[in-house]
Amino acid sequence: MSERVKWGVLGNANIARACVIPAIQRSSNGTVHALATRSPERAWPVAAEHGIEHIYDGYEALLEDPDVEAIYVPLPNHLHHPWTLKALNAGKHVLCEKPLACDAQQAQEMVEAAEDNGLLLLEAFMYRFHPRSRRIKEMVGGGAIGTPVSVRAAFCYQMGQESLADEGNIRLKPDMGGGALLDIGCYCVSVARWMLSAEPTRVQAQAVYHPRGMDVHLVGTLRFPGRCLATLEASFVSALQQTYAIFGSDGAIELPHDAFIPWDREALFALRGREDEVGIKQTVEGGDEYQMMVEHFSEAILGRTSLAFQPQDSVRNMEVLDALAQAAQTGRSVTLERRGKQA
Repeated sequence: MSERVKWGVLGNANIARACVIPAIQRSSNGTVHALATRSPERAWPVAAEHGIEHIYDGYEALLEDPDVEAIYVPLPNHLHHPWTLKALNAGKHVLCEKPLACDAQQAQEMVEAAEDNGLLLLEAFMYRFHPRSRRIKEMVGGGAIGTPVSVRAAFCYQMGQESLADEGNIRLKPDMGGGALLDIGCYCVSVARWMLSAEPTRVQAQAVYHPRGMDVHLVGTLRFPGRCLATLEASFVSALQQTYAIFGSDGAIELPHDAFIPWDREALFALRGREDEVGIKQTVEGGDEYQMMVEHFSEAILGRTSLAFQPQDSVRNMEVLDALAQAAQTGRSVTLERRGKQA
């Protein structure tokens, strides 16, 4: 194996063009070898801009390329499962966009395929690689706010009436894995579980639904073992919210509304004491969390490190998302079995 992992990208999605392809090309240990698309003529400008030498007409052709070692899957949610399975069965490691799948059963099948093929699978929760996120995780684990008792997380934005009325909007199509919970609520569930180092045992939720059936605004609560609780909000119809806060017995950590995507500028958060009304500003040097993520995954492929979080973590995240969807649809609390501390 060479010192630089050769990547293949399935599809010409905006997240790939704007964030992940540039991140791979800037990385110290990877390069985009090929881009596959069903509209090659639209991909040539991207390939030219980023120095990608190979364009494939269709995803299957890329998976047959013996030089490709890792696949990035930025396809619509309902295509994560089938194309990740195809990539793994073709002998490729896979970095798959969030949410990993449309439900926990699909996610488990993807994890088992990775294990059966002896390959790596990672869900692209890039926020976990940012220096601020890692600093906060260390502070919470080190007792900076005492014993954690709750997390409050929100990822919301105003989609706009034109997009809400658009029949072709994939985020509002049930058969394409649409809805605010899957699209952005997955971040909120992930950060709550990560910061509390625990798995929820019971959930509740309420949602507002689009006429086509997908949730466009959802508020949920998670009960964790002991005295820990979390609340989350995911919305396509709200003013911007992109933040989380962790509250403990002795203080709190609160983030501005760039919590999951701070880009590469200086990142801030506030550390507040138990009785303080205003927190003390903390500053963390900025960085490209997408580049940090792809470099980490390449290092794992090269055998130089272990994955920061195992794919089974993504199955557990999907189980919580499934339970929240059920709770919102039925108006009842949903219990999650065999849960507690994270492994």
